[in-house]
Amino acid sequence: MRLLITGGAGFIGSNFIRHLLASREDLELINFDKLTYAGNLENLADVANDGRYRFVRGDIAEADSVAAVLAGGCDAIVNFAAETHVDRSIVEAAPFLRTNVFGTQVLLEAARRQHVPLFLQIGTDEVYGSAPAGQSFNEGQILDPRSPYSASKAAADHLVNAYACTFGLAAIIVRCTNNFGPFQFPEKLIPLMIANALEDKPIPVYGDGLNERDWLFVTDFCCAIEHALKHGKAGEIYNVSAGTPRPNLTVVRTVLRELNKPESLIQFVTDRPGHDRRYALDSGKLRATGWQPQVSFEEGIRRTIDWYRNNRAWLQRTRSGEYRDYYDRHYVRRDETLKTLSG
Repeated sequence: MRLLITGGAGFIGSNFIRHLLASREDLELINFDKLTYAGNLENLADVANDGRYRFVRGDIAEADSVAAVLAGGCDAIVNFAAETHVDRSIVEAAPFLRTNVFGTQVLLEAARRQHVPLFLQIGTDEVYGSAPAGQSFNEGQILDPRSPYSASKAAADHLVNAYACTFGLAAIIVRCTNNFGPFQFPEKLIPLMIANALEDKPIPVYGDGLNERDWLFVTDFCCAIEHALKHGKAGEIYNVSAGTPRPNLTVVRTVLRELNKPESLIQFVTDRPGHDRRYALDSGKLRATGWQPQVSFEEGIRRTIDWYRNNRAWLQRTRSGEYRDYYDRHYVRRDETLKTLSG
């Protein structure tokens, strides 16, 4: 089996590549990645010399580059490539439209022209909008994105469905809740909390900290993607979730407790504009085909903390340069940044 993995140097993509190489012998993986700030080949240093794996640097929004990497054919495209951070999309939406919307269309068109047997789009729970208390959205929910990021991902999903309906492209969409685990870029909640707590730095928490998210350990999502490739039905959408939403403040307190750090490190900061209150997905459709999450939230947190503790050099390199400017703008000078955005 020959797979084209776009965005494979990022957090979930790199974990998925490592998962497949560890679980299967009968495959060839091509990692096609632009290497933006969140794409890091160091994430895959341990498999770089595996004969089943090859890296090609390229941009999914450049049609010639996509056509070239697909020239040898493939059995499936798994599209992880995306700009993903909501705060960055609020500051500047254009890169999200270019990669998440136009880039997805370029990939779809190439897949159509080269008769790729299957296109698997990695989506997000954020396209559904905020879920009422006690309710979990299923795949039939009308999309209601509330940020430039989620709007761009919703548009990409619509394009995937359009190519399936118009051109008969075999396509599957998987929409997942928040992932966490090794190699996650430290602008995201859990690695940011861990990194700051390890250095006894303030833990910035948006608003009142009661926004709810459903956290899934990254290896469980990797297994879900592989399961969808094997058992999913073309034309279908599958939600992937742990099914246990919890407030962000609870997540932060869990991290601090595991690290034996005081809650006095918590620092409430001005909330994100348009911050969705709650995400929750019903993953019964995928579970009915045989997939189940295996790692509890508490066990996943322990594994994640251990990984960051044992990879402080990786963390230090990742948090240098551009990231430091981002952190300063969004947490140290947050009110000033939001005031600038409001005009």
